[in-house]
Amino acid sequence: MSFNLDDVQIGGTLRVGTGVCPAIKDGDEGINGAVYAEGPVTFGTQQAFPQEQATLMVARTENKDPDCEPADRSLYVKGNTFMEGDDGTSNALNVSGDTNVTGNSHVTGNITTGGDLTVGGFASWSGSIVATTKLFDIEHPVDGEGTRLAHGCLEGPELGVYCRGRLKREKEIYLPKYWKGLVHTNSISVQLQPVGAHQDIIIKRWDDEKIYLQSKGGMPIDCFYHVYAERKDTPALTVEYKGEKGDAPKGDVYPNIITT
Repeated sequence: MSFNLDDVQIGGTLRVGTGVCPAIKDGDEGINGAVYAEGPVTFGTQQAFPQEQATLMVARTENKDPDCEPADRSLYVKGNTFMEGDDGTSNALNVSGDTNVTGNSHVTGNITTGGDLTVGGFASWSGSIVATTKLFDIEHPVDGEGTRLAHGCLEGPELGVYCRGRLKREKEIYLPKYWKGLVHTNSISVQLQPVGAHQDIIIKRWDDEKIYLQSKGGMPIDCFYHVYAERKDTPALTVEYKGEKGDAPKGDVYPNIITT
């Protein structure tokens, strides 16, 4: 049996299906204007879903009413949204197509991309980013609009950091204060480039605060420097392994450290 009605106005709750739904309450405590549907429920184009694919299926509007102007979106949410996955599928969220985020993104876990990942703002996550390549792509700072500047990320077999600079008339390179808690001291390596003349500079020793230099005959030192080190706040990078992308084991072995 079916009913054809022009307009329906419900002052209380609308229930489709059987059973009690705690979220909208029941009886005298029922929330006016609330809706419960046992599902599946479909909105939008009638033929968009050939079979039941979800409890709620939303497609683009194809209403033929002359007063209806179908929007270019199937779903528009104003306000905060929370998504809690379960074991129904392998991923709580699957997106086919481009995604644009205006604002900050905070990710706890790993990010694995099979294509391009473009972030126009600040992105923060606790975990690893797994990608084929890493680069930045920005508007050209000199040629301006219509021209882009792209740089790739230098790759290496370690999770490393560096500092660089110029030393003039000094014999000690001061390392960043935070390196003491960030890097393995024994993993530090230094490259020096004398400026102006050969000075026969050598590295006498180093610790977690300074690099100590010595020049021929004690002549004043003038040089550029690069200092590299491997991080100790995260497990070392496993360079070669068997498995799928992103499955590298997280061990406690630091293969790049030179033990003295």
